[in-house]
Amino acid sequence: MAVPKKKTSPSRQGMRSSSKHVHVDNMTLCRNCDDFRRTHHMCLHCGHYDGRHVITTKSQKRAQRALDGTENT
Repeated sequence: MAVPKKKTSPSRQGMRSSSKHVHVDNMTLCRNCDDFRRTHHMCLHCGHYDGRHVITTKSQKRAQRALDGTENT
């Protein structure tokens, strides 16, 4: 069975576990809807990125279907 030859110093323990902390994402406000979004990512609420519309969200599709009168309820 493998056994360590010497005691691991507190400094070395700290260096090894320095990457085990919790990462918090940077959040910014969306220019279009003022909802929080991650930096360099599209807004999940309105579907905009860098001042342009890039994706239609589920809530936008649902609202469009309700306007068209094709809502399945």
